[in-house]
Amino acid sequence: MNSKIAKRVLEEANYIIKTKDTVRAISNIFKVSKSTVHKDLHERLLDLNHGLYLQVDEILKYHTDIRHIRGGESTRKKYEKLDTN
Repeated sequence: MNSKIAKRVLEEANYIIKTKDTVRAISNIFKVSKSTVHKDLHERLLDLNHGLYLQVDEILKYHTDIRHIRGGESTRKKYEKLDTN
């Protein structure tokens, strides 16, 4: 694996552990696609650091478990914003 990619993967992993941000937020911060972040954290990280992978995987599973709630909040906020205009 390219050392630049390996460095990014480890930075993303440490960032998600520190902030508990979503894949979408991390993709905006690191200026890569959501697919790239997902592949970094699910495939590449497993090859680089198994212990870190387990910590990140737990956070990502939590995000999956609550995404139906988060999606509903986003829709509500969107329509509240439209109503005020």
